[in-house]
Amino acid sequence: MSVVADAIAGLAREIGRLTAELGRRVVIDEREVANRGQSLALKPPGLWSPNRSCRLVRTADGWIAVNLPRESDIASVPAWIGCDADAKPWPAILKAARHRTWSGLVADARLLGLPVCAVGEVHAESLDAPLQRRGGGHDRRGRSAIKVIDLSSMWAGPLCGAVLAAAGWAVTKVESRARPDTTRVATPGMFDRLNGEKTHQSIDLSDPADIAWLREQIAGADVVVTSARPRAFEQLGLTPGSMFLRNPGLTWVAISGYGWLDEQADRVAFGDDAAAAGGLVRRLQGGEPRFMGDALADPLTGLAAAVGALKSVQRGGGFVVDAALAVTAAGVAGRVAGRHAA
Repeated sequence: MSVVADAIAGLAREIGRLTAELGRRVVIDEREVANRGQSLALKPPGLWSPNRSCRLVRTADGWIAVNLPRESDIASVPAWIGCDADAKPWPAILKAARHRTWSGLVADARLLGLPVCAVGEVHAESLDAPLQRRGGGHDRRGRSAIKVIDLSSMWAGPLCGAVLAAAGWAVTKVESRARPDTTRVATPGMFDRLNGEKTHQSIDLSDPADIAWLREQIAGADVVVTSARPRAFEQLGLTPGSMFLRNPGLTWVAISGYGWLDEQADRVAFGDDAAAAGGLVRRLQGGEPRFMGDALADPLTGLAAAVGALKSVQRGGGFVVDAALAVTAAGVAGRVAGRHAA
């Protein structure tokens, strides 16, 4: 069994055990949970990710992963590497990177909000999402069905919410009318698979009344699942600190690229570049990295986040579940190193 399949199997067993203890046992389809091939035309992984938006690039002193999934990312390339505005982005990146250090390239990309990382820059001993105590919790005995507000989008967060919905919890997916979940249009089959068992609500995040409604929903929830960076919630006045004051038994599942509770909380990441950052790549005989699969950090983190949410609720809530894509990937990659060391 591959290290990724082994990690998925372990997370699936833990989800099965915890959900059975909390009510309804959830069985994870281990073969399909990390597969979005039915929704996207994917190609074999190599120097390029299967969806061909992310590439491994050699620098003067190492390797980086560069992901350009959005038009805004492509538009930022000239500012990042100093090429002409009309230059083709990938040839320009390959040429510029050969003469620059990975640390300088990553630092400059971060300033522009580009998902760029050094391969293997993140290390972790475990793929478990850490739980940080923020509220006093509450006694769940005699309480009604567990209420979940899912504010996340794309893959990892919605997968976490899907697991909780499969456990019989009342999950409401809340989307911004101005910026709905991109998978709704890009990969509708995948959207339905991840969100089909949830109630749906669309709101206007520029409307004070809708923000007040959302604040009340979180104040009355057992779990909130998020995938936006902290500053987005600060702008809305919906920080974990303020919500734990009103709801000490809340479980706040914070899915991010590099960790929600440290200095890298503002850093952008997607599943492919985060997997590379965590060192979840295969190596050729000479040590050159290659992608192992499709956006592997996403499904792994979604499952790890669900485990964290289940553990928090079992303990009465009051925790932030800090589920970071790159850290989860690094925890899985560390198992490969452990095997080699043995």
